[in-house]
Amino acid sequence: MQLTLWTYEGPPHIGAMRIATAMRGLHYVLHAPQGDTYADLLFTMIERRDRRPPVTYTTFQARDLGGDTAELFKTAVHEAFERFQPQAMIVGASCTAELIQDDPGGLADALALPVPVVPLELPAYQRKENWGAAETLYQLVRRMAGPSVPTPGTKRERDPARPARCNILGPTALGFRHRDDLREVRELLQRLGVEVHVVAPLDATPGELARLGEADFNVVLYPEVALLSAQWLQRSFGQPMVKTVPIGVGATREFIREVAALAGVDPQAGLDDPRSRSTWYARSVDSTYLTGKRVFVFGDATHAVSAARVVSQEFGFQVVGIGTYSREFAREVRDAAKLYGVEPLITDDYLEVEAKVAELQPELVLGTQMERHIAKRLGIPCALISAPMHVQDFPARHAPQMGFEGANVLFDTWVHPLMMGLEEHLLTMFRGDFEFHDGAAASHLGHGAAKPLAEPVPAPAAEPTGEAVVASTQAAAAPEPIVVTGWAPEAQKELQKIPFFVRGKARRNTERFAAERGVSLITVETLYDAKAHFGR
Repeated sequence: MQLTLWTYEGPPHIGAMRIATAMRGLHYVLHAPQGDTYADLLFTMIERRDRRPPVTYTTFQARDLGGDTAELFKTAVHEAFERFQPQAMIVGASCTAELIQDDPGGLADALALPVPVVPLELPAYQRKENWGAAETLYQLVRRMAGPSVPTPGTKRERDPARPARCNILGPTALGFRHRDDLREVRELLQRLGVEVHVVAPLDATPGELARLGEADFNVVLYPEVALLSAQWLQRSFGQPMVKTVPIGVGATREFIREVAALAGVDPQAGLDDPRSRSTWYARSVDSTYLTGKRVFVFGDATHAVSAARVVSQEFGFQVVGIGTYSREFAREVRDAAKLYGVEPLITDDYLEVEAKVAELQPELVLGTQMERHIAKRLGIPCALISAPMHVQDFPARHAPQMGFEGANVLFDTWVHPLMMGLEEHLLTMFRGDFEFHDGAAASHLGHGAAKPLAEPVPAPAAEPTGEAVVASTQAAAAPEPIVVTGWAPEAQKELQKIPFFVRGKARRNTERFAAERGVSLITVETLYDAKAHFGR
């Protein structure tokens, strides 16, 4: 654990809360100090749920540490059971309460409640949120489905007269587009004639978890949460799993074929989907100018790997960087990085991510809420692909990431920021027009609209830009170090006239040109000399 301003994942008990909040008939008793109740806001404010999470906090205070905190916990468990009458309960400690070592599991067992009570051992100082969600789901699945495990060697058979049925594993509360993804995947399975037996943990009850073993196979939508449980079900019940995550047209088609093979059905019914428009849009005349755009991708492993595949194979972009904060799935991201010939970034430190983005200067960033802030500071277009996210990423409309409709959403969401760059270029071309010059207000706001802010004053030449620092660092490795101290104000102004979507490349080329020729201060003449050099 480290002290940080931003964090990609919360402590593991937040992951446990995501499972408890997603399910019905389950209650979580959390041994925690008064301040840890902030977690409720993640679900009521950010996800905009209409009810509080099913969590009871012991909320001990400093003065309670001199007394019997164990008795305080037992009282909280008993009162929670009496009030909510859940089908099952989970108990555990927050990162702070973990230090006083009250053993919530043992204390709950001593109460001999008439419902299953699952103790959670979540090491808050070694693990994080997604691991906590995966471990919680795994412990619940083992506890509830364990009594139904067949004896070793029992052959699994399916009645050929019955349609194939599967479980969908992974969707949780506070998940990035989990609700919408689930709807899309249900429709894909329905087209193939496959019945959905149980969805877990979202909207499942503990009793439904006990029936997971009755399905023919499992669909794992979010490996960070559900892979551990799916592997146990495969070992215990002989249930195979669908590992392909249907993000993008190509992956969706692979998903359909994989499901059809396990279900013994013809995949064509699922492949013929008239809603699939992103493939044609990506090939259309309006989109061809996007080919080769440089993209940096960062998020949880599943979404990062999937996004890199989509932008590379389906949109024609160039992946210049890929990374994840999910250390448990770093291998998958490293394998993906090899496909694109880039160095993977495995870190949970947003400052390292910011430094990498500043170094690469991509034309589009696909990331989390953190990368949204980073890209905004650096003036780079950005789209969100993964948790952590904020309230605007829980839209009221249907906006999936998975399936053919999800691929349409990806095209619109990821291409739109680049289209805005073209719009800015057109405005720049007509800046001399009476309606579009720098002193004019936006025409669509009417004549009474406030005038826009004046063009930003260029940084003084003595303060080098971030790109100039990078260029000077690279030049320092040469036998004769050359330092580019910055851009003259006139050159900065001229640089702003270059189209938004190629401005970064022009800046990098000019700084490289200047460094190679020993030019410390870039002037307008240097800019045009570089343009002529690279235009040969």
